[in-house]
Amino acid sequence: MERAIRYSKKREAILNAIRCSKAHPSAEWIYHTLKPEHPDLSLGTVYRNLLFFQQQGMIQSVGVVNGQERFDGETNPHSHFVCSKCGAVMDLDQIPMDANLSKQVEELYGVQVQRHELTFYGTCKKCMQNKFEEAILS
Repeated sequence: MERAIRYSKKREAILNAIRCSKAHPSAEWIYHTLKPEHPDLSLGTVYRNLLFFQQQGMIQSVGVVNGQERFDGETNPHSHFVCSKCGAVMDLDQIPMDANLSKQVEELYGVQVQRHELTFYGTCKKCMQNKFEEAILS
């Protein structure tokens, strides 16, 4: 028996917070952002809704960055860049996702690929600039 999905203002606020942020927020960021507007919001409610949204395909996890799972409201295939220094996560919309890669994996390994992700790791422009400025001041 399927349960009806209940509408709630908190659930809507959580989803909007993810979809309106380009920062790829964590559950804690969402909680602290929404808590002033929704005083009865709990961190558990945020986590439960994030799991629900993932299961429904409404958001995706970008992975764990600096100990916190980060989320993306954009579910179309795209790549990410993660800064190893500050933890910034950026969409790489101009890097095309190669559909042939999935086909190659299927053919080589005899599996069925449902989706694939591509994430680059390194140092963002801001952190590189800060390092450069620190070197000049030293």
